[in-house]
Amino acid sequence: MTDRNGEHVVVIAEAGVNHNGSLTAAKELADVAARAGADFVKYQTFDPKALVVPEAAAAEYQKAGGYADQAEMLARLTLSTDELASLAEHCTSIGVRFLSTAFDLGSIQVLQGLGQTTWKIPSGEITNVPLVEAIGRIADEVILSTGMATLGEIEQALTWLRAVGCPRERVIVLHCNTEYPTPYDDVNLRAMQTIGQAFGVRFGYSDHTMGIEVPIAATALGAVVIEKHFTLDRNLPGPDQKASLEPDELQQMISSVRNAQRALGQREKCVTDSEKKNLSVARKGIYAARSIDAGEAFSAENITTKRPADGLPASFWHQTVGRHARRAYRPNEAIEW
Repeated sequence: MTDRNGEHVVVIAEAGVNHNGSLTAAKELADVAARAGADFVKYQTFDPKALVVPEAAAAEYQKAGGYADQAEMLARLTLSTDELASLAEHCTSIGVRFLSTAFDLGSIQVLQGLGQTTWKIPSGEITNVPLVEAIGRIADEVILSTGMATLGEIEQALTWLRAVGCPRERVIVLHCNTEYPTPYDDVNLRAMQTIGQAFGVRFGYSDHTMGIEVPIAATALGAVVIEKHFTLDRNLPGPDQKASLEPDELQQMISSVRNAQRALGQREKCVTDSEKKNLSVARKGIYAARSIDAGEAFSAENITTKRPADGLPASFWHQTVGRHARRAYRPNEAIEW
C-alpha cells in the first residue's frame, strides 16, 4: 500500500453505506473518488442478520438519520454479492482500488472471493477475536482502526494478528474517534504518533470531523494513510451523510493532503533550486557608506551593508573592518579586497 518511509500518503475515500443500497449510487461514488485522486474507494459489506441481534439499538447519530434500530438501518444499506462484484469491476475500470470492510465472517468470504487482499478492521470490531483472526490469516496488509480503543486493546488486536501470521510490518494502525461528527476538541491527533511509537507500526488517521483541516494536519504529523467519509450529497438520507464530505470538498482535501505531503520534503536543510536565484537579491553585500580614500581603513563609519549581495557578502563584515582600501571608493560602491 505505501512504502515504509511514508513518501506516498494513501487516501481512502470512505463511501461506506452512503450509496443507500443502490449500485448506481455506489458506482457514482467510485467515480467521484477516482476524479478526486483517491487511492482507494471503500465500502462496507455485511449480512444484517449476522451483524446485529433483532432490535439492537441504533447509535444517536444513526437515530438522527431516521433509523429506529440497527437491523432496520442495515437492511436498507446492503449490496448483494453480484452487485459488489460489478462495483469492484467498475472501480478497476476507472483506476481506483476497490476496498470494502467486512463486518462478519460470511462477508469476509464474499470479499475474498472478489480478490480483496488489503483488509480494513473497523473500530467496532477491534475486540472481535474471530473476525480479527480470520482477516489476519488471509490479509496481505491490514488497516486497523482504533476508535474507542485503549492502547491495551490495540496491543491485544496486534497480538491476535501476529499469532495467525500477520506481523506488525503488515499492519497500519489508524487513530480514530468514533463520534459522527467528531468535535475538534476530541480529535487528540497526537495520539496517532503515540500509537506509532508504542507499537513500532506505521500509522494513519481515520477522520470523522466536519472539515478537511485535520487530515491535512495528520499528514504533516506523519500519517501514511488518510481515510475520510464522502457522499454525493449531505442532504441524502443515511446514517453517515451529515459527517461526510461532498465531492468538491473531497477533491480539495486530497489536493491539500498531496500538497502537505510534498511540502514535508526531506530532513536535510538545504538551499533549493527554486530559491537560489533570490540569494543575491534578498541578501546584502558590503558597500561604501561614503567616499573612501585609497589606503583608508574600513570601519563601521565608512562601510555599510545593502542589497544586492554584490562584491563581498555581509557575512564578511568582521574580516573587512580594519583592512585598508586598495583603491578609492564612491558612496554605494561594492567593497572588494
